[in-house]
Amino acid sequence: MTSSVPADGRIVVVGTGVAGATAAQTLRSEGFSGSIVLVGEESEIPYRRTAVSKGLLSGKSDITRVALKPAAHWPDIDVELLTGTTVVDVDAAARTVTLSDGEHLGYDVLVLATGGRPRTLGPDHPRIHHLRAYRDVPALYERLAAGERLLVVGGGLIGSEVASTARDHSCAVTVLEAQTRPLARLLPEAVGSVVTELHKSAGVDLYTEVTLSTLEADDTGIVAVAADGRRWAADAAVVAIGMDPAIELAERIGARIDGGVVVDEWFRTSVDGVYAIGDVATIPHAALGGWYRCEHWNSALDHGAAVARSILGTGAPFGAVPWSWSQQFGSNIQVAGWPGADDELLVRGDLDGRDFTALCRRDGRLVGAVSIGRPKDIRAVRVLIEHAPFTTDRVLLDPETDLTALSAAARQ
Repeated sequence: MTSSVPADGRIVVVGTGVAGATAAQTLRSEGFSGSIVLVGEESEIPYRRTAVSKGLLSGKSDITRVALKPAAHWPDIDVELLTGTTVVDVDAAARTVTLSDGEHLGYDVLVLATGGRPRTLGPDHPRIHHLRAYRDVPALYERLAAGERLLVVGGGLIGSEVASTARDHSCAVTVLEAQTRPLARLLPEAVGSVVTELHKSAGVDLYTEVTLSTLEADDTGIVAVAADGRRWAADAAVVAIGMDPAIELAERIGARIDGGVVVDEWFRTSVDGVYAIGDVATIPHAALGGWYRCEHWNSALDHGAAVARSILGTGAPFGAVPWSWSQQFGSNIQVAGWPGADDELLVRGDLDGRDFTALCRRDGRLVGAVSIGRPKDIRAVRVLIEHAPFTTDRVLLDPETDLTALSAAARQ
């Protein structure tokens, strides 16, 4: 594969999350000597977004401590960082972007790392919060006081982490989940039951199979009303019901869209000279076929490095197995691959004791794993998913099997 940009060309990266920032960093570290412009609508320099629902919301960290690099790093590597700036239009034929201040920038290559926006519910009211960026943190943090009643709508990763942080601040927390258990679409039932017990043992009032009809707010508080008539009152609410990828720029230039911006294994969109990475990208499923979109921070990091090498002609087709982690109620939950609710489960360790690795099989193939307290297992399973997915149950379930050694052999 040859480079898609001249040595003195310009690459514009839209989005200062970890995907876009890593793309810019890798382009420079891999030897690109042309112009790199990194454009982001947030006023902050690139930071670790995973800290939003953890260290930043808890008050244990601040924005300077979670920066991906110090502010001086970007000019030091000759990356033009434009914060608080939005790309409002793209002309793919002329290869120009229009910025929110009216400036037009030409490009040889455009990388869309536009991420997404949280889905909303209820009116625009200061008692109803959404949590995706640092700007969302201060107002919600003010609500995390002892005795405050917090309603969390959605029991996914963000909702669960918010509930955990709020309980650490002695808030009274109620979680409303539409499915039968938290993370029901992601985790097999036995593992989902462990997460359910994490909530309950921490004092969270968890209600499942809840379909909300209204979420109302006024100066005195909020009221959530379910379709079956049940009602919950609280001082504030956090809506954590997922995100929608920011595909508007891609749509404007006619890129193929299917749940996100469709790319090939090199992160090329259907529009010449335009790439897409991170939460917004729908990528080929190297292991199972088809396509998928991944919203994990570590995957965005991998995308950023991979797209830089693709642009420079030094990369390989992307096929990394995703992984993520979540800190909830004192437990570190790690997930590898693509686990599903209906997968066959092979459990190493003790589910009830919250010391386990649950391996997920689908059609006889290892496709994912969920672990609490065993991070080495997750690193090993990622390799097995890619290189030895048909390892037998006998080997995987044998307590004498060292998964790290097994993965090392599989890699060779």
